[in-house]
Amino acid sequence: MTGHFEIRARDLEGRSQARTGILRTLHGEVETPAFMPVGTRGSVKGVGPDDLERLGAEIILCNAFHLMLRPGAEVVNSLGGIHRFTGWKGPVLTDSGGFQIYSLKSLRKIGRDGAVFKSPYDGASFFISPEKAVEAQSLLGVDVMMCLDECPPYPETEEGAKRSMDLTLEWAERSKKAWDPSTGGLLFGISQGSFHPELRLRSALDLKSLDLPGYAAGGLALGEPRSLRLEAVESSFSGLPEDRPRYLMGVGTPGDILDGVRLGADLFDCVIPTRNARNGQLFTKTGRLNIQNSRHRKDPLPPEEGCGCLACQNFSRAYLAHLHRNREPLFSRLASIHNLHFYFQLMRGCRKSLKEGTFMEYYREFFDTYEADRAGKEDPSP
Repeated sequence: MTGHFEIRARDLEGRSQARTGILRTLHGEVETPAFMPVGTRGSVKGVGPDDLERLGAEIILCNAFHLMLRPGAEVVNSLGGIHRFTGWKGPVLTDSGGFQIYSLKSLRKIGRDGAVFKSPYDGASFFISPEKAVEAQSLLGVDVMMCLDECPPYPETEEGAKRSMDLTLEWAERSKKAWDPSTGGLLFGISQGSFHPELRLRSALDLKSLDLPGYAAGGLALGEPRSLRLEAVESSFSGLPEDRPRYLMGVGTPGDILDGVRLGADLFDCVIPTRNARNGQLFTKTGRLNIQNSRHRKDPLPPEEGCGCLACQNFSRAYLAHLHRNREPLFSRLASIHNLHFYFQLMRGCRKSLKEGTFMEYYREFFDTYEADRAGKEDPSP
């Protein structure tokens, strides 16, 4: 399947794999590199579809696993599909449930056929297979669906990572057989291999042979050092086709995203901007601002001077601190809008610099002003 992805510009300096392009879907075009806000159960926490549209979101992520359980893919289908159900008119990508196989390990048992779960909602038994995951995502009517995969823990032995990688490939083959491309939904495969470069490359090459519309690097952002993550991404991407979109799953912080763009990623998702917003943390060009700090209680400044978002244009840090301290729901909305605006501006800057041939300059300037996070994972050196 070709014609759905077009690369428009690359890093002309030749010192990175960064590129910008267009991903074409049933519900519109996405300019890449792009960040996808996470709406696990069909709702991006703290904001509505109208907020997302005003912010410039082009694509969001939902989770097929959770929607299969509540309200059920058949229910969503009967109500007009994911777009009518949620009120979001743009493209939707759904994760298939692979991360839940990792994160809900106490509630599931994996076999070659798939995984049996106890529902995290009511404890009822629930079976998911590659075929069922594709069927559910087709019923939802999404623009991009993911193959079911097994995400190994970190750290993982080479033997364990290979076993997981082989199962993920087998599931991708079954997913492709179950997928009907005539529906218009694009199927992406997921490379695994933990943090073993040889396995990462092999996984990517095996997936490439399936000739899928797109590919992802999964099993990352699990607490590993930055150096291991960069090596894993580079190994995965080196085996994937140049003319297909590349999705770096679950990544992450602003610095992580810039690293991913530098290595050639086109799509990103993470709960960080909205989750951190609810916890009182706002992203700014100089780092993270914790609104809980007592010094903000009388601060007349906006969260970030020069920012064009709703929160910064209309409210002070003092007011936001007041809302947060009193657990007012408005805080979550304003803080989420600000953080998403920051992420979308970051992506716009990547695209603009790539078109102008100045990406690495943009990359370095960001890290010159943005403070690395406390764990030191955002070391700016390439």
